[in-house]
Amino acid sequence: MVAGSRVPMLDIAEAKKRAAERGIPENMAELSVFRIALHQPGVAAGLNTMLHELLWKGQLDARLRELIIMRIGWATNAVYEWTQHWRVARMLDISERDLLAVRDWRNHDQFGDAERAVLAATDETLESGAISDDTWTICRDVFDDDATLVEMVAAIGNWRLFSALLKSLDVPLEDGVEPWPPLGESPM
Repeated sequence: MVAGSRVPMLDIAEAKKRAAERGIPENMAELSVFRIALHQPGVAAGLNTMLHELLWKGQLDARLRELIIMRIGWATNAVYEWTQHWRVARMLDISERDLLAVRDWRNHDQFGDAERAVLAATDETLESGAISDDTWTICRDVFDDDATLVEMVAAIGNWRLFSALLKSLDVPLEDGVEPWPPLGESPM
């Protein structure tokens, strides 16, 4: 086992073995979060299933999903989440300007109705555990699709869960990955 901050990371060979037993892709087993989560393979499998559905099979626009994730990473000071999804969002051609704008999204004049709706829903969920009726009405007007609305709520909940998991277990970034802190400072 490789030492970790709160729970030791499994070495990659052991993580891959446990992942294979639960149908988790080998590349996921290489991530620090799964090298820790695989101490409880059933939990790791559940996390992987939700990620698979939301990242690869979802109906929610990938840009909106990544803005949700980045807002949660910023609001909860989850460096791992912010850093990893900064990279994912940039691969999706989401501009640095828009990613940094999630820090103060209400004052970013480039966000449209859909971005504002999901970011408001994200903030309300983080603050009170639920989306208000007023914001739900806005989300309903923007999406007008029950499946997308359910997925939006699941995405907010999933990445809020990941933020808590990553921070509580003190999951380190993968070797060679420089942190891009939620403060938006560039890596040195």
